[in-house]
Amino acid sequence: MEDAPPSDLNSSVLDILARARAEVAKVIIGQEEVVDFCLIAIFTGNHILVEGVPGVAKTLLVRTLAKVLGSPFSRIQFTPDLMPSDITGTNVFNLQEGAFHLVKGPVFTSFLLADEINRAPAKTQSALLQAMQERQVTIDGVTHELPDSFTVFATQNPIEYEGTYPLPEAQKDRFLLKVEMDYPGAEDEQQLAMQALGSETPEQILESDLLQPVLSAEEVARMQTAMQGITLKEDLVSYVVELVRASRAADAIQVGAGPRATTALLLSSRAFAAIQGRDYVTPDDIRAMVHPVLSHRILLRPEYEIEGMTVREAVDKLLESVAVPR
Repeated sequence: MEDAPPSDLNSSVLDILARARAEVAKVIIGQEEVVDFCLIAIFTGNHILVEGVPGVAKTLLVRTLAKVLGSPFSRIQFTPDLMPSDITGTNVFNLQEGAFHLVKGPVFTSFLLADEINRAPAKTQSALLQAMQERQVTIDGVTHELPDSFTVFATQNPIEYEGTYPLPEAQKDRFLLKVEMDYPGAEDEQQLAMQALGSETPEQILESDLLQPVLSAEEVARMQTAMQGITLKEDLVSYVVELVRASRAADAIQVGAGPRATTALLLSSRAFAAIQGRDYVTPDDIRAMVHPVLSHRILLRPEYEIEGMTVREAVDKLLESVAVPR
């Protein structure tokens, strides 16, 4: 049976997504999966946790996404002495006017790169996580709204844990996805090396007219609404529920995923389908999103960890245990 053509609205959404991916690819060589996952977080109105060693272009990726999607960008380098007010801002007294004025912190933006979030103490992490959850911050008793397109890209270094404050499981749950940004492949790294010797490095392309915005910050919020037009049938909703509930019954898993994971898997699967150029969700879309949605939401039992089982293997077993709808 032939697939039904997408509606006019969804044709527009799919076209914008395709153009956004093409523009990002002008700067970011390889890392297509990570780019797609970042777009999924943005267009579902959520946040993403990225693990990657230094030098794999995490900052460049977020800056590129900000330009392509016409949105303001800020970066916070998390350190052990970072205070909550360094993120949210503070009221400063003006002697000439005899009044307090708000000096806004970097959280007042659309796309925020929280670099090495696990290097700041819990109180500072909480200030950011409150903004993520509520899209607002409270400074001296006054609440200030953040943009609807506010998206946090938090990074962690997977090889350095000395002097860090790991995110509690409840706080990890506020991230829609967790992805790993690995080293580029051999061909991609060769292309990067050649670019570095030429006149058009990725950084120069980012700052030039070669990279064109495909949306404005206001249109990003409308795109988030338009994603609701992606069809997700009831039997696939049941499949998602079964997958998440299976994580709570698996022998190897001590703490399974909560109901927020169900919502995350539904939203991300719908966005993944749109990025693939379809206005409907298939079981393969759901299966493609299971790892990034569940990997930071489950805890393995110690005895299975001692035996060498990984979270990825545990999630693979979940996928094998639940029948795929036909």
